[in-house]
Amino acid sequence: MKDLESNMDELPTELNIITLNCWGLLRLSAHRAERLTAIGRELAAADPPPHIVALQECWTQEDYRSIRRETRFVLPFGKFYYSGVFGGGLAILSRWPIEESTMYRYPLNGRPTAFYRGDWFVGKGVACARIRFGPGDYDIVEVFNTHTHAIYEHPPDKTDSYTVQRLAQSWEMAKLVRGAAERGHLAIALGDFNDVPLSLSYRMLTAHAPVRDAWRVLNPDSSLGSAVHELERARRRPVPSAAFNLAENGVTSNSAYNTWAWPKSDQKALRSGKRPMIIPPDTPDPRGKRIDYIFFSPQVSTSTNPVLKELNQARASRDASENATKSRGWVVKDVRVGMLARHPELGCSLSDHFSVEATLLLHTSNSAVNTSSASRPPSPPSPTSPKRPASTHSRLSVPDPAQNESDGHSHAAASLLALEHGTYLQSPTGSEYRVGSRLDLRQSYDAQLHDSARSLPTLRGEGLDCTTYDEVLSQIHTYIARERSQRRWRFLHFFVWVFVVLACYVAVWFVPYRGVAFAFLILSSLGFLAGAIDGLMALLFFGSEIRALKEFEWEIMNAKATASGAHGLVGRQHDDGGGDGRDGDEEKVW
Repeated sequence: MKDLESNMDELPTELNIITLNCWGLLRLSAHRAERLTAIGRELAAADPPPHIVALQECWTQEDYRSIRRETRFVLPFGKFYYSGVFGGGLAILSRWPIEESTMYRYPLNGRPTAFYRGDWFVGKGVACARIRFGPGDYDIVEVFNTHTHAIYEHPPDKTDSYTVQRLAQSWEMAKLVRGAAERGHLAIALGDFNDVPLSLSYRMLTAHAPVRDAWRVLNPDSSLGSAVHELERARRRPVPSAAFNLAENGVTSNSAYNTWAWPKSDQKALRSGKRPMIIPPDTPDPRGKRIDYIFFSPQVSTSTNPVLKELNQARASRDASENATKSRGWVVKDVRVGMLARHPELGCSLSDHFSVEATLLLHTSNSAVNTSSASRPPSPPSPTSPKRPASTHSRLSVPDPAQNESDGHSHAAASLLALEHGTYLQSPTGSEYRVGSRLDLRQSYDAQLHDSARSLPTLRGEGLDCTTYDEVLSQIHTYIARERSQRRWRFLHFFVWVFVVLACYVAVWFVPYRGVAFAFLILSSLGFLAGAIDGLMALLFFGSEIRALKEFEWEIMNAKATASGAHGLVGRQHDDGGGDGRDGDEEKVW
């Protein structure tokens, strides 16, 4: 077996990754077939050519095959994943062979009673793929593509009853990703996570898996949601422009540039071709948000050159000893929002989401990086975070420093005008800068490696504080109480209809009119059918869901024990009874 260092030398220097929600709902998404075929053409013509593509909401085999036909020369390998009653809508395309694949269904995944929403019926989960790009034992990328539960009740108007579902899904994703990273493989978690940056479900993933958000690596000051979201309002910033949202905030959903986010009247005018629909770059974009992500594990490793090591021992020189140690890991070379083009004939956007596209670079640093496993909390983004290097693929134009003085007055006037209109057109922290030399690039990549080794969690549960775990446990208890109440009412509904149908069957013997007797039989049978469905859901679905919630609760309690530094934590095991579900038996969580 080759050692890690020799295998790492065989890894490709760059990986180009794309994730896109295709919005391919059968019979519900407008122009579905035409749009997904165009998506395939865009993927085939993408620059730089993609190595790995993750698709969500690609529901039908017909659409998947259409995309495969368009991308067969660029992405010759692929997998369509089957799940649930109607399919999971997930697919992975690759330039290299897919060695293994698994469709991991989430234990908590919506409710069958909300049939009009469909999350439970499609069997949402994680599409897993082991992709081999070299002959070595570690020349493997493990890809985890997901589409988590949607938000249907938006705070503060309504309480989001599916928060626990997304928290549990992020928790399951974190376990899968962490396992891949611990095996020494590059782990990539990507897809439509249906939540904004630094939300609780977002932090659940980043706190329990050694991954970084590719967008925030290069844009650490990007938005935390739409301009009307509570997290973003707390920052007291002006409403961003549409262009700024794409370039700096990484908006993929509800963008002002996306035709499917326009009012119905504008969509109708676009279809009729009555007038060209051009969105000016400075258009305020208060609803745009980033909910699609590419997370990756940097896999930072340190090695020592044996020749220099012997030389250091001979010279006993501290400086030479430091130069003998090198660190290697994955850094973000570029990240951008893609799939901005409209359909050439229909004029509409290719999906109701834009894509996230990232280029990861395998970088070697000449200095050692501390990769010890001591527990440490993740560091928040700061002004010293690594800045975004310029890229040939970036859609932002970066001004020449020589023109800064001459353009100072015009820039100030433009900024004042932008503030008057409630928009800002440039980053308040300037997360982009013009790279003057290759040395600047190397320093930026070195900073990424050092920040990855310093901030990523190394112990399970260390990334969140005990107060946050208590918040999660409180939401779990509230949701368990809700589901137990639902189960009791559905059992009651079943038994009531059992009594009613028996009463009706007896009553028909004493009713003199055949028409009335027949109506009794029909109505009671239909009612009993509805009651039987509720009874089966109470017995099968709610019982299994409550048990999955209890598993999730125990794991969160265990993570809290790790976060508190305790050797054990005494918690109460919940039963399936009434009230708050506590039976008084204590279980030690180690």
